[in-house]
Amino acid sequence: MGARRALPVMEAEISQSSSGVPAWQLEGNAPLAYDTHIVDVFLQDYSRRLVEAAAIKPSDRVLDVACGTGVMTRLLANKIGSAGLVVGFDLNAGMLARARASRETAAAIEWRMGNATDMPFADATFDCVICQHGLQFIPHKAAAVSEMHRVLADRGRVVISVWRSIEHCPWQAAIADAVERNIGSEQATQIRSAFSFGDADQLQQIIVAEGFRGVEIRVERETIRHASMAEYVPGYISATPVAAAVPVGNLIRLAREAESRNASVS
Repeated sequence: MGARRALPVMEAEISQSSSGVPAWQLEGNAPLAYDTHIVDVFLQDYSRRLVEAAAIKPSDRVLDVACGTGVMTRLLANKIGSAGLVVGFDLNAGMLARARASRETAAAIEWRMGNATDMPFADATFDCVICQHGLQFIPHKAAAVSEMHRVLADRGRVVISVWRSIEHCPWQAAIADAVERNIGSEQATQIRSAFSFGDADQLQQIIVAEGFRGVEIRVERETIRHASMAEYVPGYISATPVAAAVPVGNLIRLAREAESRNASVS
């Protein structure tokens, strides 16, 4: 039996304009805001590069874990076409509803809801498992990685992407600090949770411990530009679980504080 591979595990370092605690649940209009202010601003291009890193072939069977609104899943489906299988899998009903409603691709996609630590798929079902910016939100990360290993076919591969720690992303640190000052520490913790699993050694240890071999860690740095941080922040906040806790009147002050802090450290 050949070893299943992790090729490559990618960390992302973003400086200047993005994402999520365990339970990154988006409801109401938040999934639409997520597509508008996160996917369209920077995640779409990043997803394309991740698909390239996964070396997807037309006949592959691919699982997108923590697929969200389906940006990665649709790119995979367009790449694979009708010859293979693409499944988008997520715990968040609101995000999946948005994904199912999209008409951005004519390719067939199977959307499934469930927990990444107990996936409803048979052993060795997929040739590739991709998890883009989802593992950091899963409380039992080793269990999730073990499930990814279980559902992979012999010589299959997993591609996992997580953000680096928040000090590598000053614009996001500025938003979290402004949220803490104006809203509260619990909401700031939710913002910072997207960057809670950014240690490369810890990431590799979990992946290797669950049986993967040939693990490669790659750090990708990207500068995301926006005309105004103060203009971007309200839309970004609307795409996060803290949106309901932020009074409309506080958004402008919060955005201006974040812009001033970001300018001082950029």
